[in-house]
Amino acid sequence: MIARKSRENPKLTAPEIRKEQKLDDITVRTVQNRLIEVGLFGRRPAEKPFISPKNVKERLSFAKEHPNWTVDQWKSVLWSDESKFNMIGSDGKGYVRRPVNKRFDPKYTKGTVKFGGGNIMVWGCFSWHGLGPLRLVNGKMDRFQYQQILSETMLSHLEHLENSHPDENLIFQQDNDPKHKAKIITKWLQDNSVDVMQWPAQSPDLNPIENLWYEAERRMGGHKHKKSDELFKAVKKAWESIPKERLEKLVESMPRRCQAVIDSNGYATKY
Repeated sequence: MIARKSRENPKLTAPEIRKEQKLDDITVRTVQNRLIEVGLFGRRPAEKPFISPKNVKERLSFAKEHPNWTVDQWKSVLWSDESKFNMIGSDGKGYVRRPVNKRFDPKYTKGTVKFGGGNIMVWGCFSWHGLGPLRLVNGKMDRFQYQQILSETMLSHLEHLENSHPDENLIFQQDNDPKHKAKIITKWLQDNSVDVMQWPAQSPDLNPIENLWYEAERRMGGHKHKKSDELFKAVKKAWESIPKERLEKLVESMPRRCQAVIDSNGYATKY
């Protein structure tokens, strides 16, 4: 009865289970012990975005369309994204009671918000062939600033890759942020003959650049900065120190990422 209640709602604490089940004849410690006996330990929930049913289907469809892509095909993708870098500490985390090997089951994950305050926003890109340039976002990026970044930063890097690797049909990847899908952006990409990968919404775990953001932050060593320009310099230095071997391993992970989405039926994965 205790274990069943916890499995139905893994966010319930031992005192809450005792109260809801009217177990006045046993202690909270006894409830905790019984949960532990059946392998339900209190753990921090994995922080993964909640994914809508529509986007779950789109993710699964994308993964099923690409399981047979070779690493050579994934080498042709120019991955892009924006990320925040904080000048303040991170939020605290709660706990969830779950069985072993269920960390990324959507039932046991905690929703996150991608962007917050007290930070700078940075745009970047990379491919198998190397890191692309970083661009500091001025304030809140809208479709006009995004077009400027594409025109002044992304396109020149894409052309450099095309000149260096003329045998590859390069594809530009971007997520489904509304400003990325704006008519002005779609037209600009078409006018500049940029081949764009069709991308499923809510899929950061499919985009290997997310791992590079974490890598850059790790390489910054937890330093704190009071000014935006100082923080951006630190991010840029960390970004440029990431070795090419790391990029190659991330691109090589794409078949496994697609398979992980298939295995999770479209929900969040470990990536």
